[in-house]
Amino acid sequence: MNKYKPVGNAFFEQPTLTLARNLLGCLLVKEMDEGAASGFIVETEAYRGPLDKAAHSFNNRRTKRTEVMFREAGHVYTYLMHTHCLVNVVSGAVDTPEVVLIRAVEPYDGLDLMFERRGEKTMKNLTSGPGKLTKALGINMNDYGRRFDEPPIYIAPGFAPDNISSGPRIGIPNSGEAKNYPWRFWVTGNMYVSR
Repeated sequence: MNKYKPVGNAFFEQPTLTLARNLLGCLLVKEMDEGAASGFIVETEAYRGPLDKAAHSFNNRRTKRTEVMFREAGHVYTYLMHTHCLVNVVSGAVDTPEVVLIRAVEPYDGLDLMFERRGEKTMKNLTSGPGKLTKALGINMNDYGRRFDEPPIYIAPGFAPDNISSGPRIGIPNSGEAKNYPWRFWVTGNMYVSR
């Protein structure tokens, strides 16, 4: 199936805030038996681990859920929030549990599959949020612990955004001063950005 060439693992070995910016424009691909679906990453959020009150690994919290965050950069960290599966790129060095949340993608390949999975009628709402994009692409908890540099879920080169904006992360009201860190990044003016 492999229509695209995944980025090498060295791509993920960047400082977390740098990776969060450099993921913008990359193609997120998920291959399944019924076909592949993909989208260009247009919004991310960085979570800086032990010192970041908004991170699942704040204070080096190590649980069954967060265990993959302590592994090498480039691993897939999926978790459930309410009924939605969210997908993150593990970004820190071993035992430095940092991640980048993929918040939105611009649909590219597999549109029929995406519309069917989402039951959505409009392009604008298809993948404009972290739970929407995982459902549309078929990303689920079975992807936990995989690697982003090999199928069935991987990141491939895409485009270089003309402009990138940044601001506070979303939906983390009880995280003290961390709620104000400007660690959300998005492709300026892209219609698929979550808000």
